[in-house]
Amino acid sequence: ELEVDAQDVVRLMLQFCKENGLKETMKALQDESKVALNTVESVEGFLGDIQSGNWDLVLAACQNLQLPVKKMMDLHEQIAMELLELREMDVARAMLRQSECLLIMKREEPNRYIKLESLCASPTWDPRDAYEGGATKESRRSEIAKSFSTEISVVPPSRLLVLLGQALKWQQHQGMLPPGSQFDIFKGTTATKPDEYDEYPTRNTHSIKFGKKTHAECAAFSPNGQYLVSGSLDGFVEVWDHETGKLRKDLKYQANDELMMHEDAVLSIAWSKDSELLATGDQSGKIKVWKVKTGQCVRKFEKAHSQGITCLCFSRDGTQICSSSYDACMRMHGLKSGKMLKEMRGHTSYINHCVYSIDGLRIISSGSDGYVKVWDPKSGECIYSFRPNPAGQEIAVNCCCCIPKTDNLIVCDRSSTAYVVTMAGQVVKTISSGKKTGGDFLNACVSRMGSWLYCLAEDQNMYVFNIQDGKLEQITKVHEREPIGLCHHPHRNVMATFADDGQLKLWRA
Repeated sequence: ELEVDAQDVVRLMLQFCKENGLKETMKALQDESKVALNTVESVEGFLGDIQSGNWDLVLAACQNLQLPVKKMMDLHEQIAMELLELREMDVARAMLRQSECLLIMKREEPNRYIKLESLCASPTWDPRDAYEGGATKESRRSEIAKSFSTEISVVPPSRLLVLLGQALKWQQHQGMLPPGSQFDIFKGTTATKPDEYDEYPTRNTHSIKFGKKTHAECAAFSPNGQYLVSGSLDGFVEVWDHETGKLRKDLKYQANDELMMHEDAVLSIAWSKDSELLATGDQSGKIKVWKVKTGQCVRKFEKAHSQGITCLCFSRDGTQICSSSYDACMRMHGLKSGKMLKEMRGHTSYINHCVYSIDGLRIISSGSDGYVKVWDPKSGECIYSFRPNPAGQEIAVNCCCCIPKTDNLIVCDRSSTAYVVTMAGQVVKTISSGKKTGGDFLNACVSRMGSWLYCLAEDQNMYVFNIQDGKLEQITKVHEREPIGLCHHPHRNVMATFADDGQLKLWRA
């Protein structure tokens, strides 16, 4: 691999500071790193100024250079002598008293300093007293210029920005950056511009095809909108580019075919709020936490549950993970401790879904026993428990979705009806496709602004409802076989749907 010298990186930063007038920052960086920039706009021009005696220009250039003390002493000594030759006695004396280089000479080479003092005291100027061994003013200037020539160099301007630009062009050439996309250099991601309007997707732009004997069991967009991750039946966890529908090869581990994976089918996925960590849960009850940029597994919960993990969600501060399972319980796990912190029991059948409320103060669980339960994550106590359907029937609840900018929930159960409810379980609105048989909802999600409800049904259709009035706006055929799930992009009018036909499809407005 190509290695970059750390000192070269510091020099790039020093040049950036110099060109942008950050003098104090530059000095602090040079002092702490012990790395000097030592560049001038023109080596020939700088050396020419020394040989011509343009000392004001030379001293100005030297302010940004870190040169050996001995060479700086020679320079200041020569300047002092030429001031004496011009009979600028007061300036020469001030230089003797205040120049740091000449004060060092006074300590380390007292004889040279005493000679300068005696020249200051002399009423006349005689070059034979100043220059020894037949040297002249011109020859001394040439000697100083020659000694400085080995210490300085010239580099093209704005090297840091040029190199960053070249790196971005290379990534675009390799297909790692979509054409026209803006790149956030600090975060290392393309800047996602939010869509202005909340429109429902209708166009299938890309289809990701899995192998013959596998399919996506779960998928989720990262909160920053940069990644789409899928977990599949064969245990692989893959990161996709939702713009192209291709595997993200800018992630080194994926480029090397070293994918994140489980030994069993991956059933659930959750992102931390900062999009740095990804939690995955599998059929055996194991949870793994990954650092997405490196593909490194940073935490394992080997026996998080006794059965498959149906859903995962991170706490708002990213320190805990809540999991639900086929074993009918929810558990809180500490990322730092790697231990189970709390267990919440109350459902009498599978828990299909769990989600934090928008304010992060409650957890809502959905069970196959027909109940929705609202929990206090601190105490682990169940605050509310209700069946949303009016008859109170035991209809499996697939999931609950929080509606942005409100305290209400969407409850999706195994029927052709969804409910807008309060946290306490009061039904505010009923939303129905009107299909009597063969159209039961399997999963649901809400658009990023809370305008639309998307319900994925067993008839391979996605039903789009206006949440405000409950009106059915659109029916889209999304798959040829039974759908499994869907997810919505956090900033764009983009969705992903996946089914056991081995396809994960991307949809746009």
